Amino acid sequence: MDKDHVSDVRDQCSEIYIQWSASNSQTTLSLLGRRTGNLCRKQLGFSLIEILVVVAIISILTTFVALNVAKEPAKARIAKTRAEIETMRTALKLYRMEQGRYPAQGQGLKALIHIPTVDPIPGRYPADGYLDSGKLPNDPWGNPYVYLIPGSNGEPFEIISYGADGEPGGDEERSDISSSGV
Repeated sequence: MDKDHVSDVRDQCSEIYIQWSASNSQTTLSLLGRRTGNLCRKQLGFSLIEILVVVAIISILTTFVALNVAKEPAKARIAKTRAEIETMRTALKLYRMEQGRYPAQGQGLKALIHIPTVDPIPGRYPADGYLDSGKLPNDPWGNPYVYLIPGSNGEPFEIISYGADGEPGGDEERSDISSSGV
């Protein structure tokens, strides 16, 4: 064989050229292109059946997830309520550290966002208040939080959400959520 000899070997989908070099006794393979036969087209993509099977599996999984998530809004509202109560509880503790006392019952939780106008009026009050949001949130059911001083379980204060029904007592989503139980 001479050194410029090239043999043409074709497989089903590719044209592969083998170049033989007598001077250094090595073989070089190079992929130069694709044939356009039917066999090659079937190997390059997905069939309609394969795509439909994947879509069906995704639809089943989506339905399963949607049904499970639909049961969770009540738990999410309760978790949000607990988080908001904990945020206000922390703000009340900061208020006490800076003012020497908790807001009075008549001042309520509004003392966390605006300087109280009812005695005892704090001497030094931060310009932005004690809540980062700058506003007093309602519970996830749209009801205002209840502030009690002293708390019902011997604590210095208590923050309560009466739940979905807005009434004391209840069970599940209608149950009371309190800072003494957070």
